[in-house]
Amino acid sequence: MAKTIEEINEKIKAGKAVVVTAEEIIDLVKQKGTKKAAQEVDVVTTGTFSPMCSSGAYFNIGHTKPRIKLGGGRAYLNDVPAYTGFAATDILIGANALPDDDPRNRVHPGEFNYGGGHVIEELVSGKDIRLVATAYGTDCYPRKKLETWINIRDLNQAVLFNLRNAYQNYNVAVNLSDRTIYTYMGVLKPDLGNINYSSAGQLSPLLNDPYYKTIGIGTKIFLGGGIGFVAWQGTQHAPNVLRSDNGVPRRGAGTLAVIGDLKQMKPRWLIGTSMLGYGCTITVGIGVPIPILSEEILKYTAVSDEDIFAPVVDYSGAYPQMKSDILGEVSYAQLKSGMITIQGKEVPTASLSSYPRAVEIANLLKEWILSGKFQLTKPVAPLPGVESGITFKPLKERPIED
Repeated sequence: MAKTIEEINEKIKAGKAVVVTAEEIIDLVKQKGTKKAAQEVDVVTTGTFSPMCSSGAYFNIGHTKPRIKLGGGRAYLNDVPAYTGFAATDILIGANALPDDDPRNRVHPGEFNYGGGHVIEELVSGKDIRLVATAYGTDCYPRKKLETWINIRDLNQAVLFNLRNAYQNYNVAVNLSDRTIYTYMGVLKPDLGNINYSSAGQLSPLLNDPYYKTIGIGTKIFLGGGIGFVAWQGTQHAPNVLRSDNGVPRRGAGTLAVIGDLKQMKPRWLIGTSMLGYGCTITVGIGVPIPILSEEILKYTAVSDEDIFAPVVDYSGAYPQMKSDILGEVSYAQLKSGMITIQGKEVPTASLSSYPRAVEIANLLKEWILSGKFQLTKPVAPLPGVESGITFKPLKERPIED
């Protein structure tokens, strides 16, 4: 059997599409088998809700009277620096940005109570944001200082643009040292005191389409509570990694660059996040529909936590020193059990990614499709796959001589 996205969209329009979540498809395949399920199901919805650095927003504030040229000047949003190097009235803020007076880790561990991710959340919430900007002045843009309140309702454009989201699998973090360490994977206790991981596992978008056969540039998605699109491969996209027989990567692999109208989004799905001793980020909700175009695609979406393995990495030594050493591999079923055994020691596990929220996203996307308000898009180009030969390359340092 074979279907097309156009045929599935016709069924969505007619209210006849069969849509299930990536959690529901697992039991359905057990009951009916892959072939029968592929014939019946049209779309499988996925979801993830996790801290995602490499996220940010850009917007146009509109021209002032007299005009001011922010490009080349400085701008702050609630005291958090924004990038102004694009043009006169376009600014960008990254999720990791910090106020100039944040003590950072001078008093360790730093709290990082407020940063770019929090500004984005407050903007989406409809709160007024204080904009302070300075410029050098030109004949056509004579103004040199601006202090005002801005609100998302008044902005000409407000766009969420995330350079790297929805990582396809990721490290499981532990700490072999004799001191507590503070990382983007959370607080890690000494001597294998705890284990942190960050993935929705069987619900995660790219784990349900391991070879990017349906997810590509132009794929319409759930993004931050609104509608977004896959804009490109994400940074650090590296499909050529060790994979299981089912095609699922056993290491971090593909990533997505995503974009969407910030004005449609909701603060429930974009949350400014503080990582003790590390910095600020934002927790992002993403859901991707997988069109069931063939039995092969259906088989990929039936992957369960028992079939997805991730590497256990020491974040006190191997990770910061860029070593490839791993302590072993564990399945997400083991991780979600709350306890796993590493080096003969039982260690409690915790997730930075919210599985209940991932389920909620997958179900919301399912409802949108069933109601006819969300139709699928055909990618205009695929993401680079295994055949591309792309791997992750560390920085090739070259000394700069005087």
